[in-house]
Amino acid sequence: MENEEYSQENIDIFWKAFLMKTGRCETTKYLDVFHFELTEKWANELLRLVMIGQKKATASSLWSYEIKGERIPEVGDLCIVTDWEGVPQCVIETTAVTIIPFSDITYDICKREGEDDTLESWRVGHIRFFKEEGNELGYEFMNNMPVVFEDFEVVFQV
Repeated sequence: MENEEYSQENIDIFWKAFLMKTGRCETTKYLDVFHFELTEKWANELLRLVMIGQKKATASSLWSYEIKGERIPEVGDLCIVTDWEGVPQCVIETTAVTIIPFSDITYDICKREGEDDTLESWRVGHIRFFKEEGNELGYEFMNNMPVVFEDFEVVFQV
């Protein structure tokens, strides 16, 4: 979800600080720069949950990756998460990736996202998101839609 609003200079400075402070090789690359969700309120709230260690996973439509021609995340991928304004806040590393039909997601799975207290509230929120995203990208939400469920850990934050 590369966004033209992101200042490449700010991203580069942030990434160099990450590499230096974590002792990683200067040729290490990141997969993506993004913010969560489709609205400012939720992008910043989900970022807050990541930063306090409550949100440790995210769910995406497999179809969105296919439509955009993007590769599915893999274990070890690094991504820069920003706030709604595009200011980098942390680096996450993918620790597991599971592709599962939406209808098969249990509360034990979805609670890792740290957003909801029940499976029902998780489903309501994610159906809303997938319908909105589907309208933008050209897919239609279905109960058996494949979901890319990605677990991650924060490996650096401001």
